Amino acid sequence: MRKLIALLALVATPVAAQDFSENSEARPWNLVAEVPARFEATVVDLLCELAGDCPANCGDGRRQLGLLRSADGVLVYPNKNSQPAFTGAAVELQPFCGQEVEVDGLMITDPELNVDNVYLVQTVRKVGDTEWTKANQWTKAWANSNPDAEGKGPWFRRDPRVNGFIEKDGYLGLGQEVDDAFIADWF
Repeated sequence: MRKLIALLALVATPVAAQDFSENSEARPWNLVAEVPARFEATVVDLLCELAGDCPANCGDGRRQLGLLRSADGVLVYPNKNSQPAFTGAAVELQPFCGQEVEVDGLMITDPELNVDNVYLVQTVRKVGDTEWTKANQWTKAWANSNPDAEGKGPWFRRDPRVNGFIEKDGYLGLGQEVDDAFIADWF
């Protein structure tokens, strides 16, 4: 009877409760609810997975990418690479579009914050490869795409898209008049 109860408990354990920390070499960031996680997955276009809008090559770098985890079929959202800025992981995963990869990084799941399967990719490699690729190429890719945005300061202060949004809608996204009132009140 004990064996039957133990077997039932094992089968009843939710797949989401799996521990993917084994063999992870991820560096901690000391974020709330972070847990090291190393797993295999297929790199997918999130919009393709969720809505069936599937351009070739995962949108050629213009789409957000996801990780369809092999162990349980869970769609994981990799929203950050290993760089200090929260710049996303699509640049790191794009070369692996549609391929089986192994990733190592930090998983954030916190029911109190309503956060589930948010992933910070630190390294990635094709399944079967021995060498890892560090997930730290975003700022280099940005600089290559924006050669006229050279200068001092962080990338987002020089980004033509960001500056275009600010020019059009102000810093708060509510128009220049609201920005002026806010700045006068707060600064």
